[in-house]
Amino acid sequence: MTTNHPHLEADGGPSDPYDPSGTDGHATGAARPRGALGRPLMVLVAVVLVAVNLRVAVTSLGAVLDQARADLAMSTLAASTAATLPVVCFGAVALATPGLVRRVGANAGLGLALALLLAGLLVRVAGGEAALLAGTFVACAGIAVGNVLIPAIVKIEFPGRVGEVTGAYSAAMSAGAAIGAAATVPLGATLGGWRGGLASWAVLAAATLALWLPRTRRTAAPAESRAPVTAMLRSPVAWAVTLLFGTQSVLAFVVMAWLPTIYTDAGFAPDEAGTLLAVALLVGVPVYFVVPVLAARLRRQGALGAGMTVVQIVGLVGLLLSPGTLPWLWAVLVGIGGGVFPLTLALFSMRTRSAADTATLSAMAQSVGYLLAALGPFTVGVLRDVTGSWSTPILLLVAICVVQSALSYCAGRPRFATEPARR
Repeated sequence: MTTNHPHLEADGGPSDPYDPSGTDGHATGAARPRGALGRPLMVLVAVVLVAVNLRVAVTSLGAVLDQARADLAMSTLAASTAATLPVVCFGAVALATPGLVRRVGANAGLGLALALLLAGLLVRVAGGEAALLAGTFVACAGIAVGNVLIPAIVKIEFPGRVGEVTGAYSAAMSAGAAIGAAATVPLGATLGGWRGGLASWAVLAAATLALWLPRTRRTAAPAESRAPVTAMLRSPVAWAVTLLFGTQSVLAFVVMAWLPTIYTDAGFAPDEAGTLLAVALLVGVPVYFVVPVLAARLRRQGALGAGMTVVQIVGLVGLLLSPGTLPWLWAVLVGIGGGVFPLTLALFSMRTRSAADTATLSAMAQSVGYLLAALGPFTVGVLRDVTGSWSTPILLLVAICVVQSALSYCAGRPRFATEPARR
């Protein structure tokens, strides 16, 4: 079976083919030959389950945060910290993950990430306000490590199937986000309150950890990066991918934080506004699967990223001009625009030669991207309060989309992040 990626030219011209698998024709780390029928299905199942865990733990807290706040008499500052902590933690902890890969390998690193996630999920329901914040930090630290390592593990385990497997785990992340938001409150009603609803997700984390543990015992010595971190920091391609991840992160977190409020300010009931946000999130499930598969088959991915961004601009303009006319359509279009997220996940592998380099680029992009995203909802909220309308905030989002379109073409060029710049 052949790879999904066409051979593209690199700096050396046609004689120096660009191999999007990043392996230069050799298996990376523990990878088997492309198309090998022996690739274990259990690895794919485990990767998908890990992906579900990476989002359900975050959105489940948001679903019951008001209940927790009332029960624990949390201050506004503490509640705001709990809501902001995940994205800040994602950005900060991502920076340390490549070092973890060099020490213990990607498989063992992901096992540690799942253990941290499980511990955090249990700690955050074990006490008061301090336990909730501490548990959230520990759980999100595990998620941050997992966020960085999954693209590297996909490159190791499925070097010829990067598009399909990235699509599968991206869709699982989107589904996990929706499930966590929708199911935590009903679970809490059955299990005795918000603590029971949050604690129920520890069962999923424990099952996933048990499934992944055999992989940690087989971890080979981690492959060395072909280029130092400083070379990645000097790479225009790496920065294009990083900034693309940053713009889509800002847009995504603003949508999750403020889309329901935009609709309620337009006259919709809170439950209707929440349903429209769920629509935008659920649209992401099929989109997140298809986009990496398409990206793997394209010579250049710029038009794909820019096209989805244009769709999102149409949705934002609809929200600006007439949010009540076609509210479902605007939500769907905004949700489709979120497909730039799985595109960037695929680019982590497609723009690097080795799994270690994939982890380095993934860490670089996610650290910068999520720290930028932490500022997005706050900035939009301030603009809304200062101006008294959604016009200026939405126009800011449209401007970010324009920048994102340009970055899509820069990141979509068929070059490795560690190649020297063309002269």
